[in-house]
Amino acid sequence: MTVRVLGIDPGLTRCGVGIVDVAANRSATLVDVQVLRSSPDLPLERRLLLISEGLEELLDRHQPHFVAIERVFAQQNVSTVMGTAQISGVALMLAAKRGLTVTQHTPSEVKAAITGYGAADKKQVGTMVARVLGLAEIPKPADAADALALAICHAWRTGAAGGVLPTSGTVAAGTRSTPTLTPGALTPAQKAWRDAERGNAPGSTAAASAAHRRLAR
Repeated sequence: MTVRVLGIDPGLTRCGVGIVDVAANRSATLVDVQVLRSSPDLPLERRLLLISEGLEELLDRHQPHFVAIERVFAQQNVSTVMGTAQISGVALMLAAKRGLTVTQHTPSEVKAAITGYGAADKKQVGTMVARVLGLAEIPKPADAADALALAICHAWRTGAAGGVLPTSGTVAAGTRSTPTLTPGALTPAQKAWRDAERGNAPGSTAAASAAHRRLAR
């Protein structure tokens, strides 16, 4: 049983988008990969519109079952964080309009899923993405490889395509109907993030950071 996942590495200047088909045996096939761009010289509203239009076109053309977005928990560059958050919001809204399930994965979750090591560098991630997809070279720029890694990570971590990992419903043969994920099927890291964001534990920010560090080991 094969599912289609659209991964988004959000960014205002460069937004990576990767679409893969993943089978129950965890094999993955490249469908499309693009990097949407907007010039820093343009007004913010125009930049958001450009990225939004690109995302809409890819969503409607490829009809994914799931959308996976990178969750960035901290960066020193405030303008970069703002741009990432703005594009993430646009992507979430566009997916919701189409009734798609969206999951956010931390960078460490993606690295661990793809390479087995939560602190892998971009070259290691890109190398494994190329290997998994049977590509002759690493997708470039890094935003493209990261978006594909997100899509693969989502299918593997959630078991959306079936196989041995927990989850989901089925995909009707020959259709693009959307499988339904098992409610509450979160990874330990995702549960830690959820609890931290809801403030369910003392020192929520510290809790999220601690979860990130555990994944990186």
